[in-house]
Amino acid sequence: MSSGRDWRLAAHYTYLDHLSPAELAWEFLRRNPDYRRDYGASAGDARNQVELPEPLILRWGLVFRDRSGSAGE
Repeated sequence: MSSGRDWRLAAHYTYLDHLSPAELAWEFLRRNPDYRRDYGASAGDARNQVELPEPLILRWGLVFRDRSGSAGE
Protein backbone atom coordinates (compact mmCIF):
# COMPACT_ATOMS: atom_id res chain seq x y z
CA MET A 1 0.00 0.00 0.00
CA SER A 2 1.45 3.35 -1.04
CA SER A 3 0.65 6.71 0.55
CA GLY A 4 1.56 8.56 -2.65
CA ARG A 5 4.49 10.51 -1.18
CA ASP A 6 7.71 9.08 0.13
CA TRP A 7 8.09 10.75 3.52
CA ARG A 8 11.80 9.91 3.49
CA LEU A 9 12.63 12.27 0.64
CA ALA A 10 14.29 15.44 1.95
CA ALA A 11 12.87 17.46 -0.96
CA HIS A 12 9.40 17.11 0.56
CA TYR A 13 10.52 19.02 3.63
CA THR A 14 12.54 21.94 2.25
CA TYR A 15 9.59 24.27 2.92
CA LEU A 16 10.28 23.83 6.64
CA ASP A 17 13.46 25.89 6.28
CA HIS A 18 11.38 28.98 5.50
CA LEU A 19 8.74 28.78 8.24
CA SER A 20 8.42 31.21 11.13
CA PRO A 21 8.54 29.71 14.64
CA ALA A 22 4.73 29.86 14.85
CA GLU A 23 4.32 28.13 11.50
CA LEU A 24 6.78 25.42 12.49
CA ALA A 25 4.93 24.90 15.78
CA TRP A 26 1.69 24.49 13.81
CA GLU A 27 3.31 21.84 11.60
CA PHE A 28 4.07 19.79 14.73
CA LEU A 29 0.76 20.45 16.46
CA ARG A 30 -1.46 19.55 13.54
CA ARG A 31 0.22 16.14 13.31
CA ASN A 32 -0.13 15.40 17.03
CA PRO A 33 -2.70 12.60 17.44
CA ASP A 34 -3.79 13.88 20.87
CA TYR A 35 -4.43 17.37 19.49
CA ARG A 36 -6.32 15.96 16.52
CA ARG A 37 -8.47 13.89 18.88
CA ASP A 38 -9.17 16.87 21.17
CA TYR A 39 -9.94 19.15 18.24
CA GLY A 40 -12.32 16.64 16.74
CA ALA A 41 -14.09 16.10 20.06
CA SER A 42 -14.34 19.73 21.19
CA ALA A 43 -14.63 21.63 17.94
CA GLY A 44 -17.17 19.28 16.37
CA ASP A 45 -19.48 21.39 14.24
CA ALA A 46 -17.65 24.58 15.26
CA ARG A 47 -15.10 24.20 12.44
CA ASN A 48 -16.70 27.01 10.46
CA GLN A 49 -17.01 29.33 13.46
CA VAL A 50 -14.53 32.10 14.19
CA GLU A 51 -13.61 30.97 17.72
CA LEU A 52 -12.56 27.58 19.04
CA PRO A 53 -13.85 26.27 22.36
CA GLU A 54 -11.99 27.71 25.37
CA PRO A 55 -10.89 24.31 26.78
CA LEU A 56 -9.15 23.47 23.50
CA ILE A 57 -7.40 26.84 23.43
CA LEU A 58 -6.22 26.54 27.03
CA ARG A 59 -5.05 22.92 26.85
CA TRP A 60 -2.98 23.39 23.71
CA GLY A 61 -1.81 26.97 24.31
CA LEU A 62 -3.37 28.25 21.12
CA VAL A 63 -2.76 31.95 20.62
CA PHE A 64 -4.21 33.87 17.71
CA ARG A 65 -3.29 37.41 16.76
CA ASP A 66 -6.09 39.92 16.28
CA ARG A 67 -7.38 40.04 12.74
CA SER A 68 -6.84 43.28 10.89
CA GLY A 69 -9.76 45.61 11.34
CA SER A 70 -10.56 44.22 14.78
CA ALA A 71 -12.27 46.29 17.45
CA GLY A 72 -8.91 46.68 19.20
CA GLU A 73 -7.61 49.14 16.61
